[in-house]
Amino acid sequence: QVQLVESGGGLVQAGGSLRLSCAASGFAFGIWNMGWFRQAPGKEREFVAAISRSGGTIHYADSVKGRFTISRDNAKNTVYLEMNSLKPEDTAIYYCAAAQTPYGIPSMRSSDFGSWGRGTQVTVSS
Repeated sequence: QVQLVESGGGLVQAGGSLRLSCAASGFAFGIWNMGWFRQAPGKEREFVAAISRSGGTIHYADSVKGRFTISRDNAKNTVYLEMNSLKPEDTAIYYCAAAQTPYGIPSMRSSDFGSWGRGTQVTVSS
């Protein structure tokens, strides 16, 4: 079955960096678009970044553009989220997700993603 396992979260001071990883198994990772979402306490889950199966098309939320970088290594079945210049408002649980169907253009809507990890907590202190 599809399994997505996030890692790399933690506590960091404002201005710091973290690198999240998402290890995928149970499906043909290389043909699926992938995404990162986050959910802060009391808020709805929101889009962070998405990447196409080849890595050639990438989307970012405006709030993270220029600070976060999404990438993938299809040989390792892993997608990454490099987060720099972190702000307290980046504090959230970060979720990795795989698209509902293979191929196509990466979406920024959570409803277009069918498999989710359990999330990893990122806390940015001021």
